[in-house]
Amino acid sequence: MIYILLLILSFTLTYLIKNYAIKKSLVDIPNDRSSHTTPTPHGGGIAIAISWFLGISYLFYFDDIDSSLYYSLMVGVVISSVSYLDDLFELSAKLRLLVQSFVAMLGLYFIGGLDSVDFGLFSISNQLFTTLFAFFMIVWFINLYNFLDGIDGYAGSEAVFLGLAGFILFNDSPFLVLVFSVLGFLVWNWHKAKIFMGDVGSTLLGYNVAIFTIYYTNQDSMNLWIWVILFGVFWFDATLTLFRRYKNGEKLSQAHRKHLYQRAVQSGLAHDRVVIYSIFINIVLFFFVYFIANIFLALILSMIFLYFIVRVIDKRKPFLEA
Repeated sequence: MIYILLLILSFTLTYLIKNYAIKKSLVDIPNDRSSHTTPTPHGGGIAIAISWFLGISYLFYFDDIDSSLYYSLMVGVVISSVSYLDDLFELSAKLRLLVQSFVAMLGLYFIGGLDSVDFGLFSISNQLFTTLFAFFMIVWFINLYNFLDGIDGYAGSEAVFLGLAGFILFNDSPFLVLVFSVLGFLVWNWHKAKIFMGDVGSTLLGYNVAIFTIYYTNQDSMNLWIWVILFGVFWFDATLTLFRRYKNGEKLSQAHRKHLYQRAVQSGLAHDRVVIYSIFINIVLFFFVYFIANIFLALILSMIFLYFIVRVIDKRKPFLEA
């Protein structure tokens, strides 16, 4: 019953936020980095955040979530709040990075850090290395999720996929809270979007994925690679695009439209078509995780598969022409 209530809450809050944003002219104006062409209300991620924090607090009250995971996830209040201010006032990059760093350290404190990183042939348990690895992973996931929130339904559908996959694999209630908190918003964000998520939602979702990755890796070191595969559509795109731009000598802080999903749209595909394709890609990645016993074999196959997708998009819309 709680999940249906969260769905209704998220749906209703998004509707109210949309109307308020239109009334107050809180709209996202298209720029050089945008994949949309008309001003659209933003801030819908507030509905996700409120539903999410209420949902996991409900689980905590009824002892249905580990306390360390709960406290770590609740740190997301900070990143979500500051990101909303950024949506309104465009905070400096240095301030955003400072807040992200603080959130990463506090989240790691509550979750107890990262125990070890297993590379198959060897593992690393040095706390200095694992802490730095986890710290940079949290900061990178926060930012890359924000980078990939650029077309209707894309960031929301990814969160729903990760929540469903997480629930199937780990059978834990927070994943259902995530699914239904995002679904209510996604109704209004599907192409053509009536409202955008904004940084308030995308940074929170990126933070949540990072914390889930660390928490379940501490339960079983192989779970790190499960999350790497499941989150592959987003991190592979963001990381490869960053590397390509660096290799080309581009100014990395400059706005661009060279991510895979952006170039797919530029090639003539509608937003919803790109999102549907990404859902099918995610399903294939889930099959790799679910049906292949050797996680490193699954990882290799997933990387080959994702690179194949890159080549397909490169042919439709070359990277240098984006």
